[in-house]
Amino acid sequence: MTHPISLGLDFGTESVRAVLVDSTGKQHGTATVPYAHGQITSSLPGGSEPLPPHYALQAPQDWVDSAAEATRAAIAQAGITADRVIGVGVDFTSCTMLPTTRAGTPLCDLETFRGTALAWPKLWKHHGAMKQTAHMNEVATARNESFLKRYGGTIGLEWFFPKMLETIEDAPEVAAAAEIWIEAGDWFVWQLVGGPADSLARSTCQAGYKAMWSAAEGYPSQEYFSAVSPQLAAAVENCLPGEMRSPGERAGSLSDAMAERFGLAPGIAVSTAIIDAHAAVPGVGAGDPGTLVMVMGTSSCHMLNSHTLADITGVAGVVDGGILPGLYGYETGQAAVGDAFAWLRNLLGLESFDSLSESAMQLPPGAEGVTCLDWMNGCRTPLMDGELRGAFTGLGLHHSGEHLYLAMLEASAFGLRWIVELLREGGVEINRLIATGGLPHHNRAFIEVYADVIGCEIEIHPSTQATAVGAAVLGMIAAGSQASGFSEIAAAATAMAAAPQSQFDVVSPRADRAEKYNGLYRRYRDLATAVADGL
Repeated sequence: MTHPISLGLDFGTESVRAVLVDSTGKQHGTATVPYAHGQITSSLPGGSEPLPPHYALQAPQDWVDSAAEATRAAIAQAGITADRVIGVGVDFTSCTMLPTTRAGTPLCDLETFRGTALAWPKLWKHHGAMKQTAHMNEVATARNESFLKRYGGTIGLEWFFPKMLETIEDAPEVAAAAEIWIEAGDWFVWQLVGGPADSLARSTCQAGYKAMWSAAEGYPSQEYFSAVSPQLAAAVENCLPGEMRSPGERAGSLSDAMAERFGLAPGIAVSTAIIDAHAAVPGVGAGDPGTLVMVMGTSSCHMLNSHTLADITGVAGVVDGGILPGLYGYETGQAAVGDAFAWLRNLLGLESFDSLSESAMQLPPGAEGVTCLDWMNGCRTPLMDGELRGAFTGLGLHHSGEHLYLAMLEASAFGLRWIVELLREGGVEINRLIATGGLPHHNRAFIEVYADVIGCEIEIHPSTQATAVGAAVLGMIAAGSQASGFSEIAAAATAMAAAPQSQFDVVSPRADRAEKYNGLYRRYRDLATAVADGL
């Protein structure tokens, strides 16, 4: 029997991955292609003027070029014909957003704005809107805005509207030319299907977690936006066209031009986009409430479905049906994980951590007195403050790189323990932890320390590409039940992504180390309080 195949496109910080998965979960082909310009953090392409601090941009054409190349490579590897693929699913880093014309042309692709930084897409980790975020929070708190309860009381620095306001205030000529403001995931899906701006599909997942949107209330009120900035209010009212659709809902059909470019059949279904980390939940087949899915890579995002709706300070968002239908989807996260370790590796002048990691794991818990606070890119959960910065304390002349490495690893684990405690104290059940993403498979010691610090088992899912598989699940659902055989996301996720328990690598806490970490955790929390309070 020939089973239908779905294409999952997973857009990360540095590259895009394409994976072809059939309705039984068999992976037929996969390919990863880096973006030509990567992260734009130093200067604009073709320019020499340094970008301001905290800028992180991307080039939109890279997304299309790399995705097309990866798709063709995956199809070639699979040895299948294009007609086997019935749907396309897309997950994307978020909030990555850009201003465009009404026709969808990114403003950075116009000669007028090629040299203007804020005309380029702002990557999720772009932290240029600190002033604007603080202002939006001050106004929202003063007005006691109801939407704050869904986001732990704080608007995030990396979100949609602070980035809009940054452009309005710092590059008014770009803001004046922007006819549409859009998430990169929604923009890419729009490029695949075409059509007028008024009917483009805007993801309820992206809008719900990064643009303060809810099905019950929509975006925040015009009164709130006007109190923040009249120009922002006008842009929200006039420059956010489209229709809200859920991930897995059909956004449209693949256009003839894009079908030719990607080597696919025209007219196949394209799903509405989903945030990359959120795609990992169906991507590991974790549809049950109470399962915390930890997507660990450049940063870490932790996704949890629950029957319980609770107001928890510092949660990055809770959205009704935001991950899977019928459940409240909680998102928490740590802003720098892989990024922080890359910084440390560069600081130490190492090509890899292989030898350093081995010696670090021989050290006792606590890194012989060194404590780290890994807020090198700010603190997401629980403090939601992108301006905070990290620290190392307790350093002596006898300490070396291995102590810094272990201390940073412990800091990351302590941060997750803090998040787990917040959720549980808020009445949200957590009974299972699943790790996925690049880090768990490349560095098991990472998860060993996590298990020791949290004091419970952590299961490493066997798939190394859960987010891409999750996107493929949504592409299969978008194709419709007649073509795919699935009418619900949970059923498709179970068939295409769930793995038998025997295939999980279950990491258990080591009792002697776990006991020591209980005391060391308090040392970490004391340091966090001191740094957050300005020492």
